[in-house]
Amino acid sequence: MSETAPPVAGSDPAKPATAKRGGGQIFVDLGPVIIFMLTYNLSRGRVPEGEEIYLATTVFLIATAAALAYAWFKQKRLPPMLIVTAVVVGVFGGLTLALHDPVFIKMKPTIVNLLYASVILGGLAVKQNVWKMLFQSAFPALPDKVWTTFALRWGLFFIFLAGLNEFIWRSFSEVFWANFKVFGVMPLTFVFMLANMPLLMKHMPKDEEAKP
Repeated sequence: MSETAPPVAGSDPAKPATAKRGGGQIFVDLGPVIIFMLTYNLSRGRVPEGEEIYLATTVFLIATAAALAYAWFKQKRLPPMLIVTAVVVGVFGGLTLALHDPVFIKMKPTIVNLLYASVILGGLAVKQNVWKMLFQSAFPALPDKVWTTFALRWGLFFIFLAGLNEFIWRSFSEVFWANFKVFGVMPLTFVFMLANMPLLMKHMPKDEEAKP
């Protein structure tokens, strides 16, 4: 449900092609952002001009709450990244509706990505690899140096996404920004994950050799 779509919340950050992802997990990770985009586009011409962003934000808040509820009741867990995203969505979405100012929801992806980057890179600065703590169970055999590389790459990527969001919403139309969240950020994140696959596969343990 992150802007990296994440796509990222609670899912494996390095196995886009091999991870087994059910429809429920896809809803948790990507559903609210996709629903926001669809609501915005479908409401154009059906609500007063300028009100599309507020309707989409309202539906976005509802979808985020539904994703949280699904994760808690169906998956029996609330991934930390999902919690962080939901809190920021609630605060900035609420400010958008209360103050009738779309700037807050447009800045929300920037804040989310900077928070992710701060936690990851700040952890490395004090010799705590948050990325390893979150995802070690998926790759228990990876050496520490690889975990450090992954954490550094993702931290920098989140900073890139934050800067990109600021550039997009400040330089292009609201319609372009609303659609770029799905058709721009998600493909970029997928390509980034694929770019990390060679490093992952290089350090994956080989299959156990046949016994004589």
